[in-house]
Amino acid sequence: MASTMVLYGKTPINIMGGEVEAESYKIDWDTDTVKVALFTASYTPAQDTDELYSGISANEVGSGNGYTTGGNSVTTSAPTYTAGSNLSTFDASDPAMWTASGAGFSFRYIVTYDSTSGVLIGYNDYGTTLTLNPGDTFTFSFDAAGVFTCTVP
Repeated sequence: MASTMVLYGKTPINIMGGEVEAESYKIDWDTDTVKVALFTASYTPAQDTDELYSGISANEVGSGNGYTTGGNSVTTSAPTYTAGSNLSTFDASDPAMWTASGAGFSFRYIVTYDSTSGVLIGYNDYGTTLTLNPGDTFTFSFDAAGVFTCTVP
């Protein structure tokens, strides 16, 4: 099931080192651990104000039944730049997958975040709650173009 990632509003600033020099809300794409985590329909994304995993973690799917709180790690690759099109690409390995056990679990959102700094990167909204019954597997893959891209005009 495909969905499009929406970046949190401060993601570009946090990749550049934060809003102020001393700020610890930084994303180092080359060295930090990036994870994807499942969130329930009780989470309401606030693109302009959500910035830290700790501020939204109460809405994550609980550990058990085939899911571990905190989500799954993905391996990031060095950002690339394509001259001529002025396109920077930030990418990571695919896929992240979960197989339900026990009573299974339900989720609506996948949140991508930097688990080293706790800074949110983006979220995918499936528009409705998805339920995994025991034995069901959900596989999440990033867009073929990358986790996200940035074009300089």
